[in-house]
Amino acid sequence: MFGRLIAVIFLLTYAPFSLAHDPGLSSVDVIVKEQGVDVSITFSLQDIEAFVPMDSDQDAEVTAAEQDAAKPKIALWVQQGVQLIVEGQVIQPIAAGEVSFDQQNNAHISMRYAQIPTELRADFLSKLPKDHKQYVTVKNEAGKNLSEKMLSQEDSVMNSLVGKSSTFTDFLLLGIEHILTGYDHLLFLFSLLVVTRSFLPALKIITFFTVAHSITLALAAMNVVDIPSTIVEPLIAATIIYVGVENIIRGDHPKGRQWLTFFFGLIHGFGFAAVLREMGISSLETGILVPLFSFNLGVEIGQITVASIVLPIIWWLHKKPTIEPYLTPVCSVLASLAGAYWLIERTLLN
Repeated sequence: MFGRLIAVIFLLTYAPFSLAHDPGLSSVDVIVKEQGVDVSITFSLQDIEAFVPMDSDQDAEVTAAEQDAAKPKIALWVQQGVQLIVEGQVIQPIAAGEVSFDQQNNAHISMRYAQIPTELRADFLSKLPKDHKQYVTVKNEAGKNLSEKMLSQEDSVMNSLVGKSSTFTDFLLLGIEHILTGYDHLLFLFSLLVVTRSFLPALKIITFFTVAHSITLALAAMNVVDIPSTIVEPLIAATIIYVGVENIIRGDHPKGRQWLTFFFGLIHGFGFAAVLREMGISSLETGILVPLFSFNLGVEIGQITVASIVLPIIWWLHKKPTIEPYLTPVCSVLASLAGAYWLIERTLLN
């Protein structure tokens, strides 16, 4: 029985080692003017490095000179991949796209078109990972939303640039997907819950985690607080290590666990905010309120769903005399090892 327990826990913990990051995300902002449109496209450089290489040595850091040299290639790749259509014909920008980079390792491409398109096609999605998504917003010069849609490989065409889409549902599903594929966040929560034996302590942990990450998600997404991902991602890994070690040292009944959860939950909230930042949604002017609310709601739905499945199993195992003495220590050791792996990986990569 104990051997099987070790095997199951190892498999559940091993999966996150290679799957701790979200699918790619990008955004397209279209501003409709009296004569034509301005288009701004944002995406992470790591999503297209395979198509627009900027460094012959993949292990070396890309320099500013290499980024500048890659700008024409990036502009051309995006221009060919994101097509604006008028009466069935692809229209061309007035001039070559302007490319800039930010501190979050994102590329921004700006293009201007003399005509107002009736359709947008994100053909480049077919070349990217299956789960890559692109969020398109269309506004007039006054900033009023005309249309918005989440594009994917299965649905990469926006047929009408003036028809309203279900942004709430799009970001709700994105939030659910984010937490279900955010194995570092789930492992952190699991490490906190594995010591619980009843409903009330688990409820406190989940509630404090929810409140904490909701606060920093909102602050970071609205640019009130800005902490680089190069700092946040290693810190998230460190929280997993700390909780695992505390479980081993203090046993099954560490006091004040909800306050520790709240403090570390603040850090995880910055990690959640990175999803919205990657899509260029980071201010009230870009209409962040609905995406922020629905995305966070999706995170909570996913989190509660996972907890409702995992907690009964944890409580049941705690009642087994042959398993109970080993459950918390074994799970905590494996969780700490996963956290240490991520910490080393994220520190070296950054």
